[in-house]
Amino acid sequence: MLLFVYVVDVEVANEKQVLNRFAEDKNVRVAPDTNYYPVAKAPQNLPERPLGIGFGPCGLFAALTLAQMGFNPIVLERGKDVRRRTKDTWGLWRKKILTPESNVQFGEGGAGLFSDGKLYSQIKDPKFYGRKVMQEFVKAGAPEEILYVSKPHIGTFRLTGVVSSMREEIRRLGGEVRFETKVDDFIIHNGRIEGVVLGNGEEIRSRYVVLALGHSSRDTFRRLHERGVYVEAKPFAIGFRIEHPQSMIDQARLGKFAGHPELGAADYKLVHHARNGRAVYSFCMCPGGTVVAATSEPNKVVTNGMSQYSRNERNANAGIVVGISPEKDYPGGPLAGIALQESLEANAFILGGKDYCAPAQLVGDFLKARLSTKFGEVIPSYKPGVLLGDLTVSLPQYVIQAIQEALPEFGKQIRGFDRPDAVLTGIETRTSSPVRITRDAETFQSLNVRGLYPAGEGAGYAGGILSAGVDGIKVAEALAKAMLADLA
Repeated sequence: MLLFVYVVDVEVANEKQVLNRFAEDKNVRVAPDTNYYPVAKAPQNLPERPLGIGFGPCGLFAALTLAQMGFNPIVLERGKDVRRRTKDTWGLWRKKILTPESNVQFGEGGAGLFSDGKLYSQIKDPKFYGRKVMQEFVKAGAPEEILYVSKPHIGTFRLTGVVSSMREEIRRLGGEVRFETKVDDFIIHNGRIEGVVLGNGEEIRSRYVVLALGHSSRDTFRRLHERGVYVEAKPFAIGFRIEHPQSMIDQARLGKFAGHPELGAADYKLVHHARNGRAVYSFCMCPGGTVVAATSEPNKVVTNGMSQYSRNERNANAGIVVGISPEKDYPGGPLAGIALQESLEANAFILGGKDYCAPAQLVGDFLKARLSTKFGEVIPSYKPGVLLGDLTVSLPQYVIQAIQEALPEFGKQIRGFDRPDAVLTGIETRTSSPVRITRDAETFQSLNVRGLYPAGEGAGYAGGILSAGVDGIKVAEALAKAMLADLA
């Protein structure tokens, strides 16, 4: 017998009378008000327009919220619109042709577009901004079920239509979205942002700028650091993608109910604390999905996971990653984590054959530190392809040792997780931003540049679509209040 746990949210005509009837029943209570109420309204003759840099989930919701309040934001996105971006991304996966400004990392929708489209998070959300994120997605064409299922997701193909609809809504409300518009420099005077310089030399003036860069905008991080914006190194994680048959995960997690249409593809979440002091954990688990090429730079190899809404591909995949920190692993200043990522990704490119194929190894061979030469039952999904070999030389040894210890332990929790023919594909390095563009907790502005609003995953304040969207709303509200206060 299957048991489903759920909460019922009911609207009634005579609320007071109904509540009096259930006054002694502790299981019935008034739901909190989850409606969104704008915190500001722009004046008629606004003297300047706020800028948004980046159009991933954070930049999207910052722009939408500002547009809904009448502030007519201008969004600058270095990549292309979702339709052309998707074509370029498939160019890497199918033809090994990388477009550096249009790929899994850059373009409309951000890195979250080519993912599982997960819409759940563990962030604290006392003002129910997450509800607004979900409702806006539904208005734009996402399935209504994301408003009530416990682990909602949209999937890549559905997300593309949702994001493009929201872009057109921003434009309808008076906002502007410019694609293929890269910010090359920042105009800062006396500790105040005054505007930006584009790659073509054009200057756009504004004293209110949202930085929603995403975690892979390394050139922009470096420029901000050069201009004296306060940036610090932060922890992130590195590791591999692991693939198993989805049917095996379903059986291990759901038992006799595996394959039940009401349950769908099973997921998992694993963690192990290794003897060397490292935490090993599963990251961005994609049921019924694929491992994808996620580099944004020439001669680098990076992996990520992606699922469609149906989650009906043959394999399950997840990152198996190890937490690292600047104090232990990459001392040397705010940008040292970026340098580490670049070095590891360049090495993975060489190990994969220098053509954007990824290095891979079977779990059984990885545990015994021997070369892999042929596949078993599990066939890797990574495109443009993998080159079997030895992954133990692809990451620092403390990472390798921790994962080698963790996999058999995970096999005790999920039967078959450490099966010899499961496939590891390398490498996963962009789990989160390696920097934090630190901001004031109350004003949301940079610690030392007024009017500059670091936001989302690239700035170190989100991790996933939902939390990034929520952060975009928070930053938009803070910016709107500041603009009105300055005009008063």
